[in-house]
Amino acid sequence: MTRTPVWRAIASTLTNEIADGHYRSGDKLPTEAELSSRFGVNRHTVRRALAELADQGLTHARRGAGVFVMADPTDYPIGKRVRFHQNLLAAGRMPDRRILTLQTRPGDAEETAALALPVGAQVSVYEGLSLADNSPVALFRSVFPAQRFPTILTDLEQLLSVTAALERGGVADYTRVSTRLTAKTASATQALQLGIAEGAPILRTVSVNADPDGKPVEYGHTWFVGDRITLVIES
Repeated sequence: MTRTPVWRAIASTLTNEIADGHYRSGDKLPTEAELSSRFGVNRHTVRRALAELADQGLTHARRGAGVFVMADPTDYPIGKRVRFHQNLLAAGRMPDRRILTLQTRPGDAEETAALALPVGAQVSVYEGLSLADNSPVALFRSVFPAQRFPTILTDLEQLLSVTAALERGGVADYTRVSTRLTAKTASATQALQLGIAEGAPILRTVSVNADPDGKPVEYGHTWFVGDRITLVIES
């Protein structure tokens, strides 16, 4: 007679519970200690079962947070107007942002060219982490002409919104001039910040936004978690 390995039996039980809705998309599974106690096994056996769920694409681990049921990817429209908060709210997700860096420095050749600035002109840089329902979905870096928006870093710190900060700086509306998409793999630091494995697939967008007169106001890079966001190209 053949015997099902214990770890596989645990994985099967958890898979059925996910299918039956005991754990929904985005829910956190019990801890290793809780599962060990429930099934009367050691943590090594539980880890093997959880690894099986991850291999099936049912769960993902977030460093320091636990194991979560995989949520359906969120549609994120890329069109003439791209607004982070509006896009996620429209998809039924709760948006949030965490600031990683706010600084003013000389722009590099790529940044000044994208913003139509003289070489070496000062730029304001906003780097952060975008979240949906408290789950990291993207890293971003936005670069602005410092002379035109002298208070934008303070405004971003207060408002956590590029749209609101630009409006405070006198730009009531802006549109997307260009977006370039490239498939990448997560570096060690990106993986740590996004709670994914090093080398996991990510999507990078490089974009330029301009005011109604066509003057560039933002040059941005965003690195989206590949299995948490679906980029939708709108005409």
